[in-house]
Amino acid sequence: MARPVFLLACALALLASSLASAAVVEHSLYVKNLTVQPLCQDQVVTAANGSLPGPTIRVREGDALVVHVFNESPHNLTIHWHGIFQLLSGWADGAEYVTQCPILPGNSYTYRFNITGQGGTLWWHAHSKWLRATVYGALIIRPRRGNSYPFRKPCREFPILLGEWWSADVIAVEGEALASGGAPNISDAYTINGRPGDLYSCSSSTYKLTVVQGKTYLLRIINAALNNELFFKIVNHNMTVVAVDASYTAPMVTDVVVITPGQTTDVLFTADQLPGAYYMAALPYASAEGVEFDNTTTTGIIVYKNAISSTPEMPDLPAFNDTPTAHRFFSNLTGLVNGPHWQPVPTEISESMFVTFGLGLVACEDNATCSGPLGERLGASMNNASFELPTNLSMLEAFFYDVDGIYTTDFPDQPPLEFDYTNSNNSFNTSIVMTTKSTKAKKLAFNSTVEMVLQNTALIGIENHPIHLHGFNFHVLAQGFGNYNPTSDPEKFNLVNPQTRNTIGVPVGGWAVIRFLANNPGIWFMHCHLDVHLPWGLAMTFEIEDGTTTSTTLPRPPLDLPQC
Repeated sequence: MARPVFLLACALALLASSLASAAVVEHSLYVKNLTVQPLCQDQVVTAANGSLPGPTIRVREGDALVVHVFNESPHNLTIHWHGIFQLLSGWADGAEYVTQCPILPGNSYTYRFNITGQGGTLWWHAHSKWLRATVYGALIIRPRRGNSYPFRKPCREFPILLGEWWSADVIAVEGEALASGGAPNISDAYTINGRPGDLYSCSSSTYKLTVVQGKTYLLRIINAALNNELFFKIVNHNMTVVAVDASYTAPMVTDVVVITPGQTTDVLFTADQLPGAYYMAALPYASAEGVEFDNTTTTGIIVYKNAISSTPEMPDLPAFNDTPTAHRFFSNLTGLVNGPHWQPVPTEISESMFVTFGLGLVACEDNATCSGPLGERLGASMNNASFELPTNLSMLEAFFYDVDGIYTTDFPDQPPLEFDYTNSNNSFNTSIVMTTKSTKAKKLAFNSTVEMVLQNTALIGIENHPIHLHGFNFHVLAQGFGNYNPTSDPEKFNLVNPQTRNTIGVPVGGWAVIRFLANNPGIWFMHCHLDVHLPWGLAMTFEIEDGTTTSTTLPRPPLDLPQC
C-alpha cells in the first residue's frame, strides 16, 4: 500500500507545482492614431499604446493570457495571436470574419486564452486590412518556472522586429489597389524595432544594442513586414539558430537568417569580435522576376560596451534574388527531437490534399476599367478558389450555430485542372489563369491527420509564398523546386526530425509537403502572409469537427464577442 500512496503524493506534488508556476497575465492594448516621423515627414498611423512596434507581451508556458483591446482608431480591428494554438479557445484567434467579427471603432473586446504546450518567440498583430503594418508586437513564451531552455542560457534576450514602412496611409494604399484591380504602391523603407536606420535620407533614428565582449545573447527575430521576405545579417558575427516559430531546432550555425512575413527565428550570437560597432542589416529576398519591390536596406548597430567610437562596417549582404541561399537556410533546419514540446511525425494519413496556389485574374466588372494584367483584376487562389471573407457573420459563429449561407465545405482536395504548374509559358494562359470568388472550407474529422502538398504555380509570376496555418503547428517533411513528383519526392521525406512551423516559405517555383494533426475543433484560417495577396484571395479554411467528449468540444462563444 505504501507505494501507491507514495506515487499519489508525487502526482499531487507535481500538479501543485504546475499550478503554482502558472499565472494570469493581464495586458491592455489601446489602439489609436499616432503621429510619427521615421522618415522625412510626419505620418499618422494606427498603433498600440503609443509606440511602434507595440508592447512586448511576456508570459510563461502554462499561463493564462488576458488582453483588453480598446479600439480608439477610426478602423475596424481584430488582434491575432500569431502561432498560439488556441486549444478550445478558437474564439480568441482574432482572424477578422473567420473567428470573430471586428471590434468597431469606439468599442473594446477582451481576449482570453491559455498558453499550452508552447515556448519561444511568437507575436501579435492586427488582422484587419493592412493595419498589421503598424499594429504589432512580440509575444514571448518563456519556460515554466524551474524549467530551462534546451540551450545555453543567454546573458540577455532582445526582440528584433523587422517591419515595413510606407510614408502614406496604408489603408488608402490598399484601398486604391483593390479599387483599381492592380498592384499596390511599394513601401518606402524597412525598419528594425520601428527605426529605419542610417541608410535612409531623413531617417529619424537607428536601433542600437549594447553588448559585452565574450557574452552570448538571444535575438528573437520576427518578420512583421507586410509584403517582403528578408535576409538578416550581423557583420563579422555568426548566429546559431535554436528555434523557429516557437519550436526548438537542432542548433544550426549560419551567417545569414532568411525569414518570411509571419515567421520568427531565435538565434544565439556571441560578442566574440574586437570591441567596436557592427551593423545588423535586413534587406529583401525578392524572388519574383520583373516585379517592383522596395529594394532598400534597414540597419541597426551592435555596440560593444566601452568600445572606442567608430563607424560601423556593413555586412556582405546577399543579392535580393539569392534563392540558393534562401533555400539552403530553409531546407537545412531540423527539429530538436526530445526537446521541449517535441511531437513525433504522425504516420497514419487520414486526409491527403494537393493544393496549387498563386496569383491569377478575376474578371473586370462590366463597364469598368481595371489595371491588372490583360485588363482584368489581380486575384489569387488555392486550387483555383479565390477566398472571399464573409461580412455579416463570422465563419466560426456559423459553424457553432449551424448557420447556412456563410460558407461551404466543398474546398477541393485537388486542383480542378492538371497542368504544368511551374512553367512560365502558362503565366497568362487565359484558359487557366482566371479564378472566381467563393468562401470555402475543407471539412476534417476531429483528430484526423492531414498531409498537404503545397504547390506553387507560375501564373502571373513565380515567387516564394509564405503560407501560415492558424491554430496548429505542422511538420515540414520536404521542399523542392519544380512540380512535385508523387513517385520520387516522397523518398525525400524527413519523418525523423523535421522542422516544425506555423508559417512556411514555399520555394519559388516549387513545392513543400506538410503534415499536421487536426486536434482542435473550430474554423481555422490558412493563408499567404504577404498581405498584398490575402485580400486578393490566397487563402482557405479548415472546418474541424468537435471531438466526442465535452473536453474536446468547442465551448460556447463569449457573451461579449463582437457582432457584425
